[in-house]
Amino acid sequence: MKFDDFDRQMRIYEESLDQYILPDMYLVARLDGRSFTKLTKEICKFEAPFDARFRDYMVETVKYLMGCGFRIVYGFTESDEISLLFHAKDNTFGRKVRKINSTLAGEASAVFSLKLGQVATFDCRVIPLPNLEKVADYFIWRQEDAHRNSLNSHCYWALRKEGIGQGQATAMLEGKSVSFKNELLFQKGINYNDLPNWQKRGIGVYFQDSVKEGYNPAKKEIVQTTRRELTVDYELMLGKEYGEWVAAFANRE
Repeated sequence: MKFDDFDRQMRIYEESLDQYILPDMYLVARLDGRSFTKLTKEICKFEAPFDARFRDYMVETVKYLMGCGFRIVYGFTESDEISLLFHAKDNTFGRKVRKINSTLAGEASAVFSLKLGQVATFDCRVIPLPNLEKVADYFIWRQEDAHRNSLNSHCYWALRKEGIGQGQATAMLEGKSVSFKNELLFQKGINYNDLPNWQKRGIGVYFQDSVKEGYNPAKKEIVQTTRRELTVDYELMLGKEYGEWVAAFANRE
């Protein structure tokens, strides 16, 4: 059999499960760290519940992904997860799901491992969204998840640091209300409202134009140039306003 014929025959199997995101769908990719609880608490022993070094590694990973070949216009990170919003016109890899997933997971795993000095891996899933309203809802949802995880983590580790065991601490918080958890922290000298916003709302990364001054030696004059630079936002807005603000990036030129 000629190679070309053999190649076509075998590629049918290779491509049998391929999926493509339709061109009229908005696209978000979410990455999650694999076994990061063990990695951060047992192997690397990061400070609990939040560690500025781990936060910075996640931010640097987001920044790298936003320049790795896709047209990604907004990145969000909280805990060990990353959400990436693609521009509506992005057509990298023809929007083939397995290519997007494998490339982003590989890129994130590589850059985070280099920052950490230890092997760490991410998985990735592509999330097609039908309209800008659902794009806004998606990021509101992930921010709410950040808030829930933050409150639970602060309560859990406040109990653990008092010598309460893992199972007992978990049981003490199970099914408890937000007000109960806020009061628990307050009784231990922690006002949840005063904690850093990046711990409660997550962190955003996006491009902004900035004007720089320089000197043109040929014309012997001061000139101004506009550059697109990545901005890291530790003070994100909340709720519907936040969601609509993020969704607007999808069509921004």
